[in-house]
Amino acid sequence: MAAAEPAARKRRPKGHFAAGAGRAKRPRGGGRQLEAGMRGILITCNMNERKCVGEAYSLLGEYGDLLYGPEQFSDHEERLSGSDREEDEDDVEAALKKEVGQIRASTEQKLRRFQSVESGANNVVFIRTQGIEPENLVHHILKDMHTTKKKKTRVILRMLPISGTCKAFMDDMKKYTETFFEPWFKAPNKGTFQIVYKARNNSHMSREEVIKELAGIVGSLNPENKVDLNNPQYTIVVEIIKTVCCLSVVRDYVLFRKYNLQEVVKSNKEDAQQNPSSVTEKQNSEVVKAEAEEQEKSSKEVKEENKNQSEIESEPKGNDALIV
Repeated sequence: MAAAEPAARKRRPKGHFAAGAGRAKRPRGGGRQLEAGMRGILITCNMNERKCVGEAYSLLGEYGDLLYGPEQFSDHEERLSGSDREEDEDDVEAALKKEVGQIRASTEQKLRRFQSVESGANNVVFIRTQGIEPENLVHHILKDMHTTKKKKTRVILRMLPISGTCKAFMDDMKKYTETFFEPWFKAPNKGTFQIVYKARNNSHMSREEVIKELAGIVGSLNPENKVDLNNPQYTIVVEIIKTVCCLSVVRDYVLFRKYNLQEVVKSNKEDAQQNPSSVTEKQNSEVVKAEAEEQEKSSKEVKEENKNQSEIESEPKGNDALIV
């Protein structure tokens, strides 16, 4: 009886496992993953990636339409499906090829101006861009928010443009950045710069080595490029996620609070309230300065009094003048 049990089991239909695979949970980004060669915008958030993607689409769509006009869609997909209805689909193989072609055309159609892809790290969203300059778009967003002080997001923290990506290995990064840095740092272009580095889910790269090598490449492009850690003209952003290195060169990094959308809308008064230590330090420095000035003033007065006293003592008195 035990031997007959396997034979008695009903065989599952061929499409059963394929249907199950179709119902499987897809990773974030619709199965697309961040890889070398992509350009876009790297966004960090506070534990709610789904809402972060929604906010990113809304914000980028608003400013994208302002800078580049409304996104245009072609009617290629409609024309393709309309012509297929008129053709004979008796040939199964031909029908299958047509269906594959429709899916491919639909996929190409869905390569929108902004497309979320799997970043490879928690609390990080990557929006791939098509046909726009990420650094110009993000700078425009931050400049407007810094001017108006109008908060437009809740879960988005930092928004960093990614102008180029390569494999996160030192040799690949050196070869890539030699040409990537040219528009900003190759003579006659020059500027002050700093390098900010962050690695996620990666342990084979050394922060010190990366910064040293990239700074050397910038210096080789033009010896007049100088490091400035206080208020540089350009900030080289290096974001490494797994085996992908994301790069960008941004302006106003300090002014726009490290490209943090929550901080850039705060007024100076709010900053003072949330950072009382900085205010205290400023007040202390002013008090110390005032005390130093007072001490200097009092020391001058003492010197003047001593000088006058010595002059008085050195003058001959009347009776003394008469002594022979």
